[in-house]
Amino acid sequence: MRIPKPKYIEQNDILLYSKSKLPTEFGLFDIYIFREIKSGKEHIVLSCGDIWNKEDLVVRIHSECFTGEVLHSLKCDCKAQLELALKYIQKIGTGMIIYLRQEGRGIGLGNKIRAYSLQEKGLDTVEANLRLGFPEDARSYDVAVQILKYFNINSVQLMTNNPKKISSVEKGGIKVTKRIPCIVPPTKYSSYYLEIKKKKMGHLL
Repeated sequence: MRIPKPKYIEQNDILLYSKSKLPTEFGLFDIYIFREIKSGKEHIVLSCGDIWNKEDLVVRIHSECFTGEVLHSLKCDCKAQLELALKYIQKIGTGMIIYLRQEGRGIGLGNKIRAYSLQEKGLDTVEANLRLGFPEDARSYDVAVQILKYFNINSVQLMTNNPKKISSVEKGGIKVTKRIPCIVPPTKYSSYYLEIKKKKMGHLL
């Protein structure tokens, strides 16, 4: 297995800070930590197999969800989508998950809970973000593109339901050769949330 040396990439925007093996309940992964130089924010890559210089690599770009993934909230599908990707990549033997630290569609945990409070009063997820003065989705996928370029990956099969991810990756110069749907069963708490993602944000559900 190739072990990279830490280095700066993309005009010193991010740094490969550390790397190790990570055994999980889904299987053994390589874990990489990339650090943004200016903010110090750290992002995670989990991978299986040889991911260097690959074409059509299976990739999931996933945004952090503390409430779903740690506290097992049923209000969203984030935890289920992450687990689906972990299982799928282990099954096929080669692939990558880029885990971006941008909680609450980029507005942070505190504001995400403020948005939850507004949803309890009748607003949907998009309306709540807008009421708080944020865009409906404040996430960026620039770091994900930089990470893909670090591994010299020029084309991917993207596990996503979000057209914005596809367009952002392609805008960054990475070809998306295939979209792999990432569909999970809704709960009684997440069904309306998923319907809003479909109707107002164009998610392919």
